[in-house]
Amino acid sequence: MLSGVLLSLSWPANGIPFLLFIALVPILYVEDFIAKNKHNFIKASVFFYSYLTFFIWNLLTTYWIYYSTGFGAAMAVVINSLFMAVVFHLYHLVRRTIFKSKGAFNVLIAFWICFEYLHLSWDLSWPWLNLGNGFASYPMFVQWYSITGVFGGDVWILAANILLYKLLLNTFGMFRSKKNALLLAAGLSAWLVIPAALSFINYYTYHETEDPYTCVVVQPNVDPFNEKFSSMSEDMQLEKMLRLARQQVDDKTDYLIFPETALPNGVVEDEVSENPHVDSLMALIQRYPKLKIVIGVSSYIYYKPHDKLSVTARYVKEGDYWYDVCNTAMYLSADAPAMMYHKSKLVPGVEMMPFPRMLKPLQKYAIDLGGMTGSNATQETRTVFGTTESAAKIAPVICYESIYGDFLTGYMRNGATLIFIITNDGWWENTPGYRQHFQYARLRAIENRRSIARAANTGTSGFINQRGDVLMSTDYWTPDVRKMTINANSHLTFYSRFGDYLGVIATCVTIALLLFQITIILMTQRKRIIIAKRKA
Repeated sequence: MLSGVLLSLSWPANGIPFLLFIALVPILYVEDFIAKNKHNFIKASVFFYSYLTFFIWNLLTTYWIYYSTGFGAAMAVVINSLFMAVVFHLYHLVRRTIFKSKGAFNVLIAFWICFEYLHLSWDLSWPWLNLGNGFASYPMFVQWYSITGVFGGDVWILAANILLYKLLLNTFGMFRSKKNALLLAAGLSAWLVIPAALSFINYYTYHETEDPYTCVVVQPNVDPFNEKFSSMSEDMQLEKMLRLARQQVDDKTDYLIFPETALPNGVVEDEVSENPHVDSLMALIQRYPKLKIVIGVSSYIYYKPHDKLSVTARYVKEGDYWYDVCNTAMYLSADAPAMMYHKSKLVPGVEMMPFPRMLKPLQKYAIDLGGMTGSNATQETRTVFGTTESAAKIAPVICYESIYGDFLTGYMRNGATLIFIITNDGWWENTPGYRQHFQYARLRAIENRRSIARAANTGTSGFINQRGDVLMSTDYWTPDVRKMTINANSHLTFYSRFGDYLGVIATCVTIALLLFQITIILMTQRKRIIIAKRKA
């Protein structure tokens, strides 16, 4: 319980992240005690104790999902806690079987990072509580995420807890060792201070290359529950956004950014030029020819009779046709046709039915969040917006995608020099949810050394520089428009080039240890069979 509470107290947006360095010590003690006294406990004891830890952590930090869906909140808390407890129990089994419970606490680092890495890439993905996210509100301590990504934060946190637990064992345990305690104290101090010191140096010596673009972000504050998809027409919503935009847009504005599903009723992708709302946006561009617009829309792709259907295609019996629905970012400019990017990291149970090939018949029961039910279509590549050499190259990141570090590196490798995040965070009301989501964007800025402009329907809109500093932000549930000049950057960081390489390494180590574990179990069983036959 203490570990669960400490993890919760450390979490953004208002937590104290340095508690992460001690938060796991209680559950490490419980695991170690059970391992050394295994005959007094059932085999699943570590699982049940650790489940309590992770359930408390998940509940206290992500309870706000309830405001959009009670069922989704229950599943997120219960299932994510289950995954974490299984990982901790597997670590316990490997440590007990292979290492006979003698040290080897470091195995947990590989197991945990492997879990988080794999959790990024499947249909039940929920990386909101990846340990490295805990420093999102304190970017000056983790500037080295540009090399390691958030998994570097995992290593920092987990190793600190392990060193502290070993220090406590050697200071107060049964077999006290003053010499070992001093070495561990020195090692722990160095482990905590050196990364922070290097980060501070990097933070204060990093200077952005001058490559300025003036951006305007619009926060219309349309109520997602009672207005956006029901009582307020799309014409009224667009007029409200344009009225806000005109307060800041001028001849020097390079980009105007509207939030996710700003046009909620749908744009047919083959008929964009015929859409009257797009005409209204293009009229603004005609007035300011330098202006480019990025806007979130619901878009539709209609299939011709002999087209290959996607796994998410929907059939309309009355008209005998197939179509796909996409949560889309659209790019408009004076010198080229509209460009589209389809959101590709979808919220499980909201924008997608997990494992669609197996569960497609159940997609009609998907939660209605964002105005679209069922499974949305996605795309394989990260589309970068920009049509001329003089324009910046834009990474259009839609909502949930902004918590996936390696996912965003695909934009950078495709040439993106700025990140635009469009989102709708009003579903969670005035809870830590929208604040956490904004803070996580600061980590993406550090990892890729890219400036960020963020437009939220409501929540927090604003600007973040390449060090992860918040330059300007809006208040919650307030119509607003903000303008700022931010710098583009074409340099690829080590992390932008190689992504979650720490996750790959941890996965290889974990697989090797699990195979070794299985081999030992099989050999032990075979030995028991041989002994039994001899006795018979």
